[in-house]
Amino acid sequence: MPQRRTVALVTLGCARNEVDSEELAGRLSEDGWDLVEDATDADVAVVNTCGFVEAAKKDSVDALLEANDLKGQGRTQAVVAVGCMAERYGKELADALPEADGVLGFDDYGSISDRLQTILSGGVHASHTPRDRRKLLPISPADRQSATDVALPGHGDPALSVPEDLPQGVAPASGPRAPLRRRLGSSPVASVKLASGCDRRCSFCAIPSFRGSFVSRRPADVLTETRWLAEQGVKEIMLVSENNTSYGKDLGDIRLLETLLPELAGVPGIERVRVSYLQPAEMRPGLIDVLTSTEKVAPYFDLSFQHSAPGVLRAMRRFGDTERFLELLETVRGKAPLAGARSNFIVGFPGETEADLEELERFLCAADLDAIGVFGYSDEDGTEAATYTEKTDPEVVAERLARVSRLAEELTSQRAEERVGETVHVLVESVDAEEGAVGRAAHQAPETDGVVLLGHSDSPDLPIGRMVEARVVAAQGVDLIAEPVTPATEHPGKEAAR
Repeated sequence: MPQRRTVALVTLGCARNEVDSEELAGRLSEDGWDLVEDATDADVAVVNTCGFVEAAKKDSVDALLEANDLKGQGRTQAVVAVGCMAERYGKELADALPEADGVLGFDDYGSISDRLQTILSGGVHASHTPRDRRKLLPISPADRQSATDVALPGHGDPALSVPEDLPQGVAPASGPRAPLRRRLGSSPVASVKLASGCDRRCSFCAIPSFRGSFVSRRPADVLTETRWLAEQGVKEIMLVSENNTSYGKDLGDIRLLETLLPELAGVPGIERVRVSYLQPAEMRPGLIDVLTSTEKVAPYFDLSFQHSAPGVLRAMRRFGDTERFLELLETVRGKAPLAGARSNFIVGFPGETEADLEELERFLCAADLDAIGVFGYSDEDGTEAATYTEKTDPEVVAERLARVSRLAEELTSQRAEERVGETVHVLVESVDAEEGAVGRAAHQAPETDGVVLLGHSDSPDLPIGRMVEARVVAAQGVDLIAEPVTPATEHPGKEAAR
């Protein structure tokens, strides 16, 4: 019997990339590949790269070089780049990084097994010349659902037939764009792609050029995938896309998310539904109502503010100012006083003045955010902001980054302290001998917003995947320390925040 082919998937970047990796895993499993965790045990290491900012691109290159170093040490014969950086730079990346045996774009995902086999056999798959993917789909959002010849990672490939007998652990497909999927871990939390692409034209962001225009997944496909994940033991799903507030506009109903959320929350086995990445300019009363009042939907607001000084926001091609953003947060907290809120911010943007920075600091001090991400501006290839002439000196950018980061750390620690005494519902995600049980409350998203330390409770029933009611007794930075009240076998209802 011939030896089975093995592949390791290394995922960098955001939750959207994690979903794409699990689609690739599903396709490869269906075609007979064995998935392994350690690249030294794999015939081919596939690195799902991030191409968002300079630091992420460096991490992607480092990961490819590290995987290349494994050749000859174990089973690894080839290293292949996929993901955003591979799509964004294509042939340019292949020429600059000969250590990668292949650079595959999104159009290759539907034939990923054949591509890897070709590379393993010593063949060469020509890397693509990047193109602006916004131009591949119709301008009108309503016409995009019929464009079935465009590769949309996370949406599946309508040109491929789906076998009736799928391997165990591979998601059953449904609908014209539903992808195969195989989980790459056993966490009780999983991301579900709600849409792909973005129609906004922020001057600092290159994502739409390589992720394309906005395309929603159909509600039936999102529900089917969520049901499958629940069958795999998932307790919390996080809806991801470049802009969740636009969901449904290409399906004829911009309020479709408000309808979909209660249906997702009603899927048996799902204990919490979380929505990431919300555009402040597109927030609407009905969506706020659903996010703050629907059982099992986390009152969590991941709002993309980016700055609060109006002059900087206009240069970013964005909406808002300090007062409007504070009014939005006030509206949210008027309905759910303890709702979670987080955002990311860019400092050192071209033309940013000291007064602009002080305005941002004023907003941060008043916003009472649970988590704050701060990034220093850097030019991104192909963006409008890269052409701006009034650049901030890199040393000034670094100083402002350090200054606002210090403030953010202080403010988020204070916010965590304010939560002492609250009752929270914690999804247990890990249990070990040293830390005991660790999980997250409704205001904490995976990887970004801190955790809740339940410690070595007297309760014997704190397994991974259990939703636990607990009282916050202390804070350590953004992390909370809590004591279980009752480990809940069923969802305990709305949080005290409601």
